[in-house]
Amino acid sequence: MIVQENRSFDNLFRGYPGADSASSGRTSGGATVTLVPRSLVTTWDPGHSHLDFLTESDDGRLDGFNLDDYAPATPPPPADFAYSYVPRSQTVPYWQLAQRYVLADRMFESNTGPSYPAHQYLIAGQSALADENPTLPKHGTPQSLSGWGCDNPPSTRVAVIAPGGDAPGFFPCVEYQTLGDEMDARQVSWAYYAPRIAAASGGYIWSAYDAIRHIREGPDWRTRVRSPQTAILTDIAAGMLPAVSWVAPDAHASDHARLTDGSGPAWVASIVDAIGASRYWKDTAILIVWDDWGGWYDHVAPPSVDPMGLGFRVPMIVVSPFARHGYVSHATHEFGSILHFVEATFSLPSLGTRDAISDDLSDCFDFTQTPAPLVPVSSHSTSRFDLFYQSGIAPDE
Repeated sequence: MIVQENRSFDNLFRGYPGADSASSGRTSGGATVTLVPRSLVTTWDPGHSHLDFLTESDDGRLDGFNLDDYAPATPPPPADFAYSYVPRSQTVPYWQLAQRYVLADRMFESNTGPSYPAHQYLIAGQSALADENPTLPKHGTPQSLSGWGCDNPPSTRVAVIAPGGDAPGFFPCVEYQTLGDEMDARQVSWAYYAPRIAAASGGYIWSAYDAIRHIREGPDWRTRVRSPQTAILTDIAAGMLPAVSWVAPDAHASDHARLTDGSGPAWVASIVDAIGASRYWKDTAILIVWDDWGGWYDHVAPPSVDPMGLGFRVPMIVVSPFARHGYVSHATHEFGSILHFVEATFSLPSLGTRDAISDDLSDCFDFTQTPAPLVPVSSHSTSRFDLFYQSGIAPDE
């Protein structure tokens, strides 16, 4: 499971043949706005909190993206900034993998907010109703991103879902069962590869198990949570890849607006190519997913399954010798579908969370076909200035 950051389906796969994508969107004033090509590398980061979701979604009308908040707020971004798509020339590996294998155009983020709860859904199918990133109180007002779990300063809080918004929450160090616990019980090997990204205020981000107390304070933290994230490439080469792995990028390779340098597609391609050239390819499934929509426009109203979600669409690419070829999955998936797929593959019990009500991705596979070798993915290195010269789109637009 390669977990990238903050892109909606329309933002990365606008115009993909056979997929449900849009070329325009609606604003709160009733205007139609044509989606604008903008670089993967940006100055501004569209708001993608739970409160931003409520504004953008507007009870399913999807016409509030022009009211989004941005970081930084000054100078302001173009009025149509959230109505953007990334030029295909900047995401060649993603499009190549989608064309050769499976692209899902009905993968919905499980929650309606940012990365902290999204990553919890990717390991546990829940977030204990947390719906925002943790923050540190300052003068009674949440200020600045803190870390993501048990390493945070004691005053850190993460807000929880409430009617029409958020409610005061709890310290972001929780106790519930995860997919890792299920695998421990059945002696299925696993690892969570994450960068050593420490928030300025303490704690780690993009390392979901930092928020699970019995993992953070137990032996799994030393043996299962591995840093830096590039250790996955070392483990593949050494023949030490666990049966199940999550891998999160560093900021530069994350695809996260304002943080990425545009190298995310090349980073993903490096993992796929390494597995494809290894002994693991013959029986591996690689699930590439983005943790939340990042504030970017998407034209499909998400289904409602409970107070936490579903959230907006994010892309998912399924790569495997048993994946269907050139297939667009229109089945409704969410992060619980990934958990369900792993549980079904390794005969694990259900967590009884979102995995229990989600599909198991079975439409994405054909296990009767003869496995074929992976054709290496185009994975040339990119930078913010490479992107400028490729597309003619200034890095700061």
